[in-house]
Amino acid sequence: MKAIGFYQNHPISHPQALQDIELPTPELRDHDLLVEVKAVSVNPVDTKIRRGGDIPEGQARIAGWDAAGIVRAAGPLATRFKPGDRVWYAGDITRPGTNSELHAVDERIVGPMPASLDFAQAASLPLTAITAWELLFDRLRVQAADPTENSVLLVTGAAGGVGSILTQLARALTGMTVIGTASRPETREWVLAHGAHHVIDHRQPWAPQLAALGIAHVTHVAGLNQSAAHVPQIAAVLRPEGQFALIDDPADLDIGPFKGKSISIHWELMFTRAMFTTATIARQHALLRRVAELVDRGDIKHTLTQRIDGINAANLIKAHALVEAGNMIGKVVVANA
Repeated sequence: MKAIGFYQNHPISHPQALQDIELPTPELRDHDLLVEVKAVSVNPVDTKIRRGGDIPEGQARIAGWDAAGIVRAAGPLATRFKPGDRVWYAGDITRPGTNSELHAVDERIVGPMPASLDFAQAASLPLTAITAWELLFDRLRVQAADPTENSVLLVTGAAGGVGSILTQLARALTGMTVIGTASRPETREWVLAHGAHHVIDHRQPWAPQLAALGIAHVTHVAGLNQSAAHVPQIAAVLRPEGQFALIDDPADLDIGPFKGKSISIHWELMFTRAMFTTATIARQHALLRRVAELVDRGDIKHTLTQRIDGINAANLIKAHALVEAGNMIGKVVVANA
């Protein structure tokens, strides 16, 4: 089968950063599906692994942790799907990624694709939807917030892939006031169009901007980028006993400023359940099914902003370069259909 991979870690400008290769059809584990991949999106994790992730000895590393496609076969213990079903998922970082013609994935982390989306639109959502859902409901547990008070969620970097779906989920499924951060006119408009009640500029002091909105403090913060740099501002605007969850990888995160207010700190990695085959692994199937229902009901919009036709090395190089530029709004998808 055709696949796109790399044998060494290179910058995206290197001629062998990503290569078209041929691989055998994957062998299925008990709970696996074999999926014909129709569309993939590129996330920061793809570029991170390409630049410095582990590579199997003498083999190519296949990236890609977002896909939409069609089930072609199922393992002996896979019961949730049958050949011909359209599915979407983000996959498992410990296994080969989705940048291939055929892909093996555990059905417990796969959901039925929204009927109202095409493959490219669907591929823009799984990784970010899982990350956003788990951050909100498994880490911050916003569903347990006191309903007698006005809970306020502040989302940093709200125009990116995760922010674009997190603001929508929070607006659709909670009673929280949702505030996103953005600094450009186009990103401010995007954040407001994707669920935020208000937008503040993360390049300016946060507290005065919140005060101008009549908000003395926030109860929850979702840190989606530059978390280490934002710590002083987060500590200043979070109320005592507030909660902070982050998804990025700061080299040095000083949590000292949170002690005085007894701030709870959570980390979210959507690959944890698949990596450790946790007892809750099938929650990813359930949440993807629920998000698909929300999409088909019109409560959630896909976040595709750039589509590139043809899943091959040349087009994935273009997509990686767009993500690495650091100013993405929404998601870039590479599609065969």
